[in-house]
Amino acid sequence: MKAISAKIYGGLTIGSLIKIDDNSGAKLLKIIAKKGYKGRRGRLPNIGVGDICIGSIVKGKIEMRKKILRAVIIRQKKEYRRKTGERIGFEDNAAIILNEKNEPQASEIKGIIAKEVAERFPKVATIAKNVI
Repeated sequence: MKAISAKIYGGLTIGSLIKIDDNSGAKLLKIIAKKGYKGRRGRLPNIGVGDICIGSIVKGKIEMRKKILRAVIIRQKKEYRRKTGERIGFEDNAAIILNEKNEPQASEIKGIIAKEVAERFPKVATIAKNVI
């Protein structure tokens, strides 16, 4: 995975409920863990744009519910700073479902995605409508 070209302050943590913004059949995901996080006991990880998280589907199709899946955060409400000096924050928190090869499980993304996600996951950028 490529490094992210921005200083992203994580706006999400374990237990956060986020909207799934693709056509995989899931609607709501509850974050269980952050992939690759090793921290002190009792400390919760900060999860932001471009981070891979592991979560459980809370709402969606019956065959998708209660499954443990990987997802990447494509938008977050908490604003973060890009290298150009601009600050960007979206109106909601959203993610898309990934498979084991870090490729999107769905065939289309409904909303816009952040530029940092497009740099890190090129396959996600190909099926996105807009990149900001």
